[in-house]
Amino acid sequence: MSKITRRQLLIFFGSSAATTVLAPQLTQTLFRSNSSAAEAVVPTSFTPVRLPHPLPIYRELPSFMAMAPGGQGTVMAASQDTRLTSYSVVDDVVVPPEYERYVILRWGDRVFPNPADYFGYNNDYTGFVGLRGSNDDGYLWVNHEYVSFPMSKQAPDTPSDLASFPATDRAVLGLDLSVKNRATLGEFLYNMGGSIVRITKQANGRFGAIAGDSLNRRIHGLSGLGINSQRSDTYKDVTSWGSRQGDDNYLIGTGPAATQVFAQVNTDGLGNRIIGTAYNCSGGTSPWGTILSAEENFQGSEDFFVGVQENIKPNGGQTSYPKGTIGEEFGLVGEKYGWMVEVDPLDPSFRPRKHTWLGRFRHENVAIRAEAGRRLVVYMGDDRRGGHTWKFVSNGSVTNAADKTNSRLFEDGILYVAQYNRNGTGRWLPLTINSQTNPVRPSQVGEAELASFGKAQRDAATRFPKRAGIAGQTEDGGSFVVDTTNEATALPGYQNKTLANFYSSQGAVLVDAFLAANLIGGTPTARPEDLEVNPTTKEVFIAYTDGAPGSDGYPDSRIFNVAKYGSAVNSNQQSGAIYKIIEDSPDGAGLTFRWQRLAQGGEAGAADGAGFANVDNLAFDPQGNVWGVTDMSTSTHNGFDVGATGEPTTIDHKKTGNVSDITGVFGNNFLFYIPTSGPNAGTVIPFAYGPNRCELTGPTFIGDTLLLSVQHPGEDCPIDDGTVLSRQIEMLDLNGAVFNQTRSVSRGSLWPSNIENDRRRSPMPSVVGIRRVRSTPTGQFV
Repeated sequence: MSKITRRQLLIFFGSSAATTVLAPQLTQTLFRSNSSAAEAVVPTSFTPVRLPHPLPIYRELPSFMAMAPGGQGTVMAASQDTRLTSYSVVDDVVVPPEYERYVILRWGDRVFPNPADYFGYNNDYTGFVGLRGSNDDGYLWVNHEYVSFPMSKQAPDTPSDLASFPATDRAVLGLDLSVKNRATLGEFLYNMGGSIVRITKQANGRFGAIAGDSLNRRIHGLSGLGINSQRSDTYKDVTSWGSRQGDDNYLIGTGPAATQVFAQVNTDGLGNRIIGTAYNCSGGTSPWGTILSAEENFQGSEDFFVGVQENIKPNGGQTSYPKGTIGEEFGLVGEKYGWMVEVDPLDPSFRPRKHTWLGRFRHENVAIRAEAGRRLVVYMGDDRRGGHTWKFVSNGSVTNAADKTNSRLFEDGILYVAQYNRNGTGRWLPLTINSQTNPVRPSQVGEAELASFGKAQRDAATRFPKRAGIAGQTEDGGSFVVDTTNEATALPGYQNKTLANFYSSQGAVLVDAFLAANLIGGTPTARPEDLEVNPTTKEVFIAYTDGAPGSDGYPDSRIFNVAKYGSAVNSNQQSGAIYKIIEDSPDGAGLTFRWQRLAQGGEAGAADGAGFANVDNLAFDPQGNVWGVTDMSTSTHNGFDVGATGEPTTIDHKKTGNVSDITGVFGNNFLFYIPTSGPNAGTVIPFAYGPNRCELTGPTFIGDTLLLSVQHPGEDCPIDDGTVLSRQIEMLDLNGAVFNQTRSVSRGSLWPSNIENDRRRSPMPSVVGIRRVRSTPTGQFV
């Protein structure tokens, strides 16, 4: 078990006024030490939700055990024995009994002036821009990330054994998406991007959508498809899908890639005009009232066909259209996707734009530091295995943080990648055409596994740009893998050069930011899914979701936990972590920083485990408390694989190496709360869990309300027909010993139809509001 000193705690939380009580409480609750200085946990303002796995908070406080949808359940008394021998999962957004949850928008809702338009699929990031600063009336932006079954049987990665089960396309949309053709592929792209919808607080205290509002609109994956008519290639006639005609609502780019790649290389003949935005995961809301939406998993292949080309040539243009993809179908060139997109919900005349100084990679979210008289600082993460942590610093300065002209600051600056040192320090490396190449050796990033097992997963593979004449390659474009088996002969060709030896322009460097960052020595990390700037201390909190290596890269094992290294059942687990960066410069624009780890993912009974897994989005509430949601893989939920059969996964605490299936012990994805002040400071407190096979995303606080997206309920499983899956799951008690629990869960989902008496009986991604049943005098959420 980990023990942390009072001094370390004071440093981590920025020496806030509350640290007189914070440090001993953190020592006991978050890290479970038996410090005699620790104070007893006092009751919170709500009853924590009971999750299936043991947590220290259940020893101290009563917990709410849900029994059925609609808030039905019972309050369990605190007990020193937190083991549950059986647990039945409820298909609902389960919240404490002091709160209510309600649906604001759901997939398929026709709330736009054009009756053909509807709310897209798999909603993610939410951002609210109030009218005249109001918390009760304004415009909600919602990202739509991707499509999946049961939306359509043609969705990528649909398990083959679901062919005989119904999808939800006809019931919800009145469309038949069962055939893979242009109409279906176009509808898939339409279901990605974003929605802008006016929401207003009603007399009952709940937010409701204002259908038909003149500013309600969709910005989607085929916005601007009509401009294909101006091309001279074979895509000149690809201007529609199904019964829909493409429009001229194209996007534009800013920065070096817009001028040096989109306009000059001009692969599609459209110059600096871009058809659509898609793959929109998380994002951020600027202080001046615009939305930044992150294009994430844009990479396409014959199997993952809802995507475009990721590989580029030295000039920044794509290598080709990947066969069988939507990129090939509609003529979408890969270099125009994978960017951070800015949208103004209140101004439809503001043409959405992709800011290329922020780099092209698998963007997850963005955190903005805008202070008058200082340069604009932007933090970002590349959500892939071995992805990097990023910072953009503008050349110009902010005059007024609320001034919309600040958007221009994105157009001129420098993009930096983080380089972590194992001693807790780090540097920001500029990603410029003249930057020196000094890649990290695979044998260095794989050091921990090599020491434990004599071999690293995937041989600690790292990707670099493929160039003729290097490591025996005969062509330019795409990527080449260097690992522990070939680094002695392959790596020298990438060393002691500049990026100008690999790319023809600064714009091309930014288009290939991930590989270029590997070249200059950026630290490959553990999927940085969310970064948030602490509003008080300006420190940057980072959710690294999963340390396991993958085909894209290998997180640096000197910095991140990439595997379970020991065979003891309670050895540490690789289930992500929360870190923070402390800039050495007061304005955040400097080149050096320090870093620390707040909490390591894993069961609370595991070494260093904080009691959560695969933390994804983070948010600070107005009181400065940290909130987090988990992103455990759908195929591990409750120890059952996806598909009609729902095969049990292997959960073995003696296993070493990649132990991702252990996340099955945690049940459904959930929302937790870590107070940063007061007597409960540092305690991981479960607040909610989501419907079956879903992910909770996009937490946004508006006054007394928390907005939350419920993404992909029932994903890759049959629509719930009453079939219940049950199994024995081994998990850890708080003392590190193994015990068994009988877990029961419906094979699929019906949410939110099951709570709304909806005759369509379909699982639908939705946005919910959560609020207290009886508001507090302060109007705060907690």
